Amino acid sequence: MNPAEPIWSVSAVNRAVKETLEGAFMPFWMGGEVGSILLHRSGHAYFQMKDDKCQIRVCWFNGAARCRELGVDNGTLVEVWGNLSVYDTRGEYQFNVKQLRLAGIGILQQRFEQLKAKLEAEGLFDPSRKKPIPQLPRRIGVVSSPSGAAIRDFLQILNRRFPNVEVRIFPAQVQGAGAAEQLASGIKFFNRTQMADVIVITRGGGSMEDLWCFNEEIVARSVAGSSIPVISAVGHEIDFTICDFAADLRVPTPSAAAELVIGRHDEISGRLDRALKDISYAMNMGVSSRRNKIEQLSGRLALHSPERMLNSCRQRIDELEIRAAAALRLTCAARRRELENLDTALNTLNPTRQLERGYAMVFNSEGTQVISTSCHKPGTELQVRFADGSVGVKTI
Repeated sequence: MNPAEPIWSVSAVNRAVKETLEGAFMPFWMGGEVGSILLHRSGHAYFQMKDDKCQIRVCWFNGAARCRELGVDNGTLVEVWGNLSVYDTRGEYQFNVKQLRLAGIGILQQRFEQLKAKLEAEGLFDPSRKKPIPQLPRRIGVVSSPSGAAIRDFLQILNRRFPNVEVRIFPAQVQGAGAAEQLASGIKFFNRTQMADVIVITRGGGSMEDLWCFNEEIVARSVAGSSIPVISAVGHEIDFTICDFAADLRVPTPSAAAELVIGRHDEISGRLDRALKDISYAMNMGVSSRRNKIEQLSGRLALHSPERMLNSCRQRIDELEIRAAAALRLTCAARRRELENLDTALNTLNPTRQLERGYAMVFNSEGTQVISTSCHKPGTELQVRFADGSVGVKTI
């Protein structure tokens, strides 16, 4: 290795690739089918565009609202105009959208959307039409293939958690020609015979083509018209069918349907146990509360007894007396300090104190202090007062 050779950082490599790729392509139109769409709360739209062989990551900044307006969803065929770019943080290249227009929808997806819109306009999916699922169904009717994995999973959970529940299965195809008619017949059978308190229509996951019989109008209308509550458990969690919208309740998987139906037995049992515990707890708390109340009332009686109140008043009087004496002492001390300060000031200003420091005061014969020589003629008699006595003098 040549030590003089430059070592590129990962960031530098990604930046170089980004600059090279973005400079190599002018903006262009690209067509394909939308998949894995995510309309982020930031307002941006992220999805894949694919054809029968390849796919590419797509980003449309601030495009989420427009996607909603156009009804862009998984399976939608679109044409986008924009440019290739590199998201250098992850070293992935993507197509940045500037414009988007619809190019059409796959045949099955189009049929799905059309039927869904039609039945929704008729009110078949209205929440007000949904019937409540029974809390404790004694009989469960299942419309499904008796040999499929879905029914095995369903029955396994039922038998493990509540083996005594009564289950009746109406065998029906769940894929292919004639399946939709058999599914509808199963719903009608249980309604006609009233042999179930709740109906579960179910099958495992698959492609849109595999699940298509659950998107047929005859199934949707039989489910929506059922007088018995219907639970739809078709496919996996990400799969949605017209049957799901028409049913009284949609669950993501067959196992989830079994958990829901039997889980209510466990739930009620648990609620009874919790209710007993709550009653016991409430009774104990009630007794404890009454005991505390009695103790509080006893304490209040002792607190407000005449002797206690009288002692409290006596203590208050003693406290006030102590505080008054203290305040009086503080006031006297303050007055004493004021007198001392005044005495000091008077002594400081006393003329005698000035004489003691060697000064003298001159008075005329009338006893008035002389403060200037301009008012006296020569020969005027004056008195000069010193600290230890006075001397008579005449002016010259």
